[in-house]
Formats: sequence, C-alpha cells, structure tokens
Amino acid sequence: MATYDLTPRIAPNLDRHLVFPILEFLQERRLYEDGQILKEKIELLNKTNMVDYAMDIHKSLYHTEDVPQDMIDRRVEVVARLKALEEAAAPLVAFLQNPSAVQELKADKQYNLQMLVERYQIGTEQIEALYQYAKFQFECGNYSGAADYLYQYRALCTNSERSLSALWGKLAAEILMQNWDIALEELNRLKEIIDSKNFASPMNQVQNRIWLMHWSLFIFFNHDNGRTQIIDLFNQDKYLNAIQTSAPHLLRYLATAFIVNKRRRPQFKDFIKVVQQEQHSYKDPITEFLACVYVNYDFDGAQKKMRECEEVILNDPFLGKRVEEGNFSTVPLRDEFLENARLFIFETYCRIHQRIDMGVLAEKLNLNYEEAERWIVNLIRGSKLDAKIDSESGTVVMEPNHPNVYEQLIDHTKALSGRTYKLVSQLLEHAQAQPAR
Repeated sequence: MATYDLTPRIAPNLDRHLVFPILEFLQERRLYEDGQILKEKIELLNKTNMVDYAMDIHKSLYHTEDVPQDMIDRRVEVVARLKALEEAAAPLVAFLQNPSAVQELKADKQYNLQMLVERYQIGTEQIEALYQYAKFQFECGNYSGAADYLYQYRALCTNSERSLSALWGKLAAEILMQNWDIALEELNRLKEIIDSKNFASPMNQVQNRIWLMHWSLFIFFNHDNGRTQIIDLFNQDKYLNAIQTSAPHLLRYLATAFIVNKRRRPQFKDFIKVVQQEQHSYKDPITEFLACVYVNYDFDGAQKKMRECEEVILNDPFLGKRVEEGNFSTVPLRDEFLENARLFIFETYCRIHQRIDMGVLAEKLNLNYEEAERWIVNLIRGSKLDAKIDSESGTVVMEPNHPNVYEQLIDHTKALSGRTYKLVSQLLEHAQAQPAR
C-alpha cells in the first residue's frame, strides 16, 4: 500500500530528526525494502551529529564491523566541537544550574542582560554560545538537554528571529521525547507568533503555517484531545487556504479527524465542499470515501473505499498507531474510523430514501428487529432527521427536507473569500518567481 504513502510529501516539511520516527514506522510495516529504508536513514544521519547511530546502521546495512574512515574522522570532529561549545557555554550553564542565582532573573530581559554582565561577567557571547551548544546537542540526539537549554536561551534572548528558531527547535525536541502536553503548549505558542509576525512576504507566512501543520501531526494523533484540536487548527480559513494552495495532502488528516470525531461539527458540510473542489489536486481512499457518501451518493463505491481506507490507516505513520493489549495489538483509530464510516453511510442513505424497510436495515446492522428499531430511533433523534417509524408496514419513513433559499445563498457565497485568498496567493507566488526586469 506504498501507493498512498505520503512520506515523500511530508518529509520536506519536517526537521530531519522528525523523519526518523516515520522511517521506523515504514520499516516496521515493511512498505519498502529494508535496505532502502536503511540507506535513507544513513543519508539523513550524514547531515546530523549522530555519528554513532550512523555507524550502527552502516554495519547493519552492509553486514560488517568496519566503518568508512570518513565516519571515524567525522566522529572525532563532532567530539572536539562539542567540547569547545561546552567550554564556551560553561559560565552561563553554571549560572543556570545555580538556583539562588537564577532567582535574580526578572521578566525584563534588558535588566537580566545588564545584571549578568555586572555580577557574573556573562555577556552576549556566552548567551550566543548557549544557543549553539543547545543546537549541537539537538543534532547529537540529546533532545532532553537541547530542550532545557533552548528554553533557558529564549528567556534571555532579545533577537526575535533567533528566539523563533529556538522555539522551533524546542518543539521538535519535545515531539521526539513524546512529551505531548508540553509539545502542544509550544505548538500554540509558535502559532501565535506566526499569526502575528510581520513576514518579508505573505508566502513566507504561508510556508511557516504549512510547516506548523506538518509538525502538529505528531502531536494531534497522540494527544488525548488532538482529534478535536486538529480540526480547530486546520479548519481555520488561513490554514485551510494554505492547505489548498500548497499542501492538499493534509486533507487526509483533516478528513480523518472529522470522521472519527464523535461531536459532529457545523464546519463538516463546508469541508465536504473543499474535498470536492480539491479532487483534481489530491485524493486518496479517505477523501474519496467522503466524496462517495456526500457528493456522489455512491454507497457501493463508499463500501469499497472503506476497505481501502483501512489499509491506508494501517500504513500511515500518524494514523496507524498500535496499542499493545496483552498478547494482541490493535489500531484504535482504525476501529473508530470504520465504526463512524458505517454510520455516515447509514445516515446519508436514510436522508435520500423516502421509505426504508426495517427488516432490511436490521439484517445489514446484524441486529434483531427490536434492537434495530431502538437503534434507529436513537439515530434519528441524535441526527435530527425528519423521519418517523411506521410500525404497521415496518418501515422508516423519511420526510423531504427542502433547504431554505437564504441558506442556499449563504452557502454559495461563503466560499468566495477562500477562493479569493487562494487566487491572490497564487498570483503573489507567480510574481515572486518571475525574474526582475
């Protein structure tokens, strides 16, 4: 099922360290040859300071205990550089490890800088050294140390660009340590900065939003409340427009969140229109399932796509998370998805048929007649369907529902702002790509 693997689209929008968990998942699922995954890992590692890890993978890939001389030389270089950065940052690190000294710090960064120089002979050079040391620690795979130092650096840093870079690094470190609550806090902090910052061009801001959404996938599909929060973020106009213009593959994750979310949202109807509009630029079994049910009313097609959706979920590194239960492993999101997908089919089927035989429904639901009747009554109430049960004929009778003309007008005009934003973004991108005359 590598056909629907989004790694080639997602990886360019991630820090290279965040790609490793994805490669681990793909290796476990055996979507690609083992040797191919190991080569990809080595290529990634060659751009980091995780030399020992690269050596281990090289030995595993080529079945040897020998490693290339350039790896050995690289390791010596990394150790020497780490020692030099450690010495440069040592005065500030020693200060930060002294609880009584840290208490002297205040919210005023300018005061802190002056106090550090006057009392501890710690200046901007040492603060910059702390940033470089934290970044080097991150590249070595010491995410815990990097997160701590980046947090402390941001408390002292007065350069907004460097502080933003440090926040990206801390977010990556928290994700890699699977500290989902802290990672969510950093994600929200980063979103506020991106939404309020004056970027050099609108496209730079769009690109930052795209990076943020890609990184957020790790958090939203692991955090307890993530499936609600991904809708809150991705479905905002500015973020949804960024998806439509530059990253339509992210529709898979927003579609999944809508399907498994127990609380049906009013935005769902508008999202279906987005799925329909973007079918030319992106589609997979999950988005096609929604199109079958809500656009084409193709229930046979929906059943087929549902089976394909199961495979997509199992082979997706964000959706296919396994949970061990005794001697068995399950994929909770897969089970929730299939349950709700069947419900979507049933609800829509009821909406477009005027009279439905209760016995047929009971057979399809694998329930006896009385259980099916109770289940359908609850479904009608919960979905606010205009229907009634005819006990004499044993059928569910659906009443026609004619939409209000004003509601239709609102629906048709609601998408205009989004389309305008998309057009302007494309024009700006095209203008920036043109050589200066």
